[in-house]
Amino acid sequence: MTKSNMQHSWFRRARRYLLVVGLLALAGCSSLRLAYDHGDTLLYWWLDAYIDFNADQKAVVKKDIDSLLSWHRKTQLHDYVQVLQNAQRQLQGNPGPAELMADYKDIKSRTQLLLFKALPELAELARSLRPEQIAKLEKKFSANNDEFRKKNMKGDRERQQKFRFQKSMEQFELWFGSFSREQEELIRKASDARPLDNEIWLDERMRRQKNILALVQKIQRDKLGKEAAMAQIHGLILDAFERLEHSERKAFFDASNEANIQLVLTVVRLATPAQKAHANKRMQGWIDDFNHLAAEPR
Repeated sequence: MTKSNMQHSWFRRARRYLLVVGLLALAGCSSLRLAYDHGDTLLYWWLDAYIDFNADQKAVVKKDIDSLLSWHRKTQLHDYVQVLQNAQRQLQGNPGPAELMADYKDIKSRTQLLLFKALPELAELARSLRPEQIAKLEKKFSANNDEFRKKNMKGDRERQQKFRFQKSMEQFELWFGSFSREQEELIRKASDARPLDNEIWLDERMRRQKNILALVQKIQRDKLGKEAAMAQIHGLILDAFERLEHSERKAFFDASNEANIQLVLTVVRLATPAQKAHANKRMQGWIDDFNHLAAEPR
């Protein structure tokens, strides 16, 4: 029903969402079909910003990305159509928290599948990294964290809540169009009811980044073979997906998930027929694009 605002980092779920999320974000300002058709270039640029590929790696990485996109186009896009059609049905009805939680878990499992599919390529990439590239990765993580602090942790609690609300409204307006002042006031109340602790989210980001750096350093130090590297990365992915379920902070994460679902439900229940029609039309556009892309020979 909406895109989550979860933060991204290397190998991270989610939200989000290594390849598909990046492409869908671009769909907000351009054609989804065009973005997907250029996904190989976009994903390469994104990875290169973290690693700075050398001449030997470039051709291999581009070939691997092309193979991943081909698999994704052939096997996943029809499933996305079903997800969107289900969302259309929910929008016209009265969805409850359990339905939205099931949607969240479904998207989560699809993201995990994408990462597991890329395991061999990720292992070979990790085995090929040079010390200066690992240093570049660490530097990029640090820069991302600085950006997170700048955007999400600036000012007092009221300012942070307002920024979070504005980010959410950007997503809701993408789907539903504009909202009235009265609607925005009710959505703001639901937004502010969510737990707010950006220190926790930053700490979780840094924990994942530390684990990634430790793993690539281990792969290099111990000169792990492909199978051993794949096993290590598989464990890292599982940890990233299951961390919130087994963390000492589980109560906070559960409360955040529940409050996010209530926020989405608030918007859906406040939406007028015209706003729901706007969302339905956008989803139908994506359905048409996904069907077209899945049928295209590549």
